[in-house]
Amino acid sequence: MVYLHAFSFPNEEMEFDFFIKIKRTCYDSFYPFKVLSRKGFETIVFEPVTILYGGNGSGKSTALNVIAEKTGSKRDSIFNKSNFYPDYVNMCEMQLKAAIPENSRIITSDDVFDYMLNIRNLNEGIDQKREQLFEEYLDAKYSQFQMKSMADYEQLKKINTARSKTQSRFVRNELMDNVREYSNGESAFRYFTEKIGDNGLYILDEPENSLSPKRQMELVKFLEDSARFFGCQFIISTHSPFLLSMREAKIYNLDENPVKVRRWTELENVRTYYEFFKKHENKFQL
Repeated sequence: MVYLHAFSFPNEEMEFDFFIKIKRTCYDSFYPFKVLSRKGFETIVFEPVTILYGGNGSGKSTALNVIAEKTGSKRDSIFNKSNFYPDYVNMCEMQLKAAIPENSRIITSDDVFDYMLNIRNLNEGIDQKREQLFEEYLDAKYSQFQMKSMADYEQLKKINTARSKTQSRFVRNELMDNVREYSNGESAFRYFTEKIGDNGLYILDEPENSLSPKRQMELVKFLEDSARFFGCQFIISTHSPFLLSMREAKIYNLDENPVKVRRWTELENVRTYYEFFKKHENKFQL
């Protein structure tokens, strides 16, 4: 499915005209101006899966955030915008094939990291509460308690419960079931599967972060199925060979000037992996 058909960024001439007109001279940075124009990166024509490839500083994250802002895509983490960000976004143009669904969103590494941190903090809080309940159980079971008034009724109930149950059953009865603490990779993968639903535009900024190669391959299968069967469109920034190999993905190489569309097997990062394993091929033979 394609919702967003094409997107245009300001070119160098448009940026020059903007700088001539403005009177603000107290800024030493005009970000995101000059980031993409210096690569001659003016227009993207999208497929159901479109990938922006490039090294650090190539501008792929800048492009994704600008597209997310222009399309009104939801985001979980706060994004720090520069003073000129609204001006730049207003100068961008987009062409739609269909209305962008309301559930569309951008998912960044910060979103995934915050999600994993929240799960870890929740588990740590439950673990601390569990230790407190262990102590309460022992105090209640072996205390010499005598009820003197109705104000002591709740304490009497707790003591009777402690004396009639094992320690583990007492704790489970008093405490919610522990939230299962997944590994970082499992938690990251779950975040994508929870946030990506049917019929949406999803912008993913380096989704391979925190994922093992095996998990990256599982994510590739999930994204391919979502695009093929469930009406999703994906715009992804990555340098992972696993994601770059996605079926029928259109790849823009931001390491080139001007930016060009390339096959995944032509990209430097992929070629480096290939040459390394080719060099050591005999060591994999049984």
